[in-house]
Amino acid sequence: MKNAKVSVGGQAVIEGVMMRNKSRIAIALRQGEGNIVVLKSTFSSLGDRCFVFKWPVLRGIVSFFEALILGFRSISSSAAYVLDEEEELKGWELPLTIVVSLAAGISLFILLPTFLMKYLHQGLERPLLLNLGEGGLRLFIFLSYIYLVSRWKEINRVFQYHGAEHKAIACYEAGRPLTVEDARPFSTLHRRCGTNFLLIVMVISIVLFSFFGWPVLWQRVLLRLLLLPLVAGLSYEVIRIAGRKDNFVTRIVSQPGLWLQLLTTKKPADDQVEVALSALKAVLLDDEKGELPAC
Repeated sequence: MKNAKVSVGGQAVIEGVMMRNKSRIAIALRQGEGNIVVLKSTFSSLGDRCFVFKWPVLRGIVSFFEALILGFRSISSSAAYVLDEEEELKGWELPLTIVVSLAAGISLFILLPTFLMKYLHQGLERPLLLNLGEGGLRLFIFLSYIYLVSRWKEINRVFQYHGAEHKAIACYEAGRPLTVEDARPFSTLHRRCGTNFLLIVMVISIVLFSFFGWPVLWQRVLLRLLLLPLVAGLSYEVIRIAGRKDNFVTRIVSQPGLWLQLLTTKKPADDQVEVALSALKAVLLDDEKGELPAC
């Protein structure tokens, strides 16, 4: 196989991995100690239906919200299949879950820091310093959250599948055969990881918010909410370039996110890498010929 040209993304789920290649979605799950089950589906991106949403920045906003939808749907599917304790989210339950989760994230990482600066701004009178102080507080809350989650034993297995996902994709991008033996030596860290994206969001928000001064609290909150889609779109463009180009600048941009992935990925077992490779193969298979496409 030659060097891979198709961009493939993925996500760890409960006892498995979700992979996406354009409109193809595959969730590979380990069913107890037995076989690997692969759930296949398709997803029609808004960018494929309207060329406007393929424009720079706009495509990032669309990709962000589509990733949220696919992520929650994949986790719901894996929970329903593996745990057999709850039904998959359907109908109004999925959008409600996304809205509630978004509201919680915005409250923790956007509203809380700007509210706390009301009491912590003593000695900081310049708008630039106030914005930098708020941004630093936001970054501290974010990193603390990641650290605390990484210490949760129950989440370690998901982080192992996260590492397995990265190994599988790196193996494919290097043009190696999609086997456990070939994927095993690759790193659990990857430049296009969602962890990198979130960290870049934090940094870009600090820079962007600084251009709008330090208005009263309700105006700051409204302004930050209105600018969030733009922050997501710009962050997408940054991580897209960093994932495609390998030079001094992109390495500097990517390195903090790679360090952070030391918390959000763990070394996977071979059987977990096998699951990730199963999901990857499922989205690369040619429907008509039943074989991997030339790449």
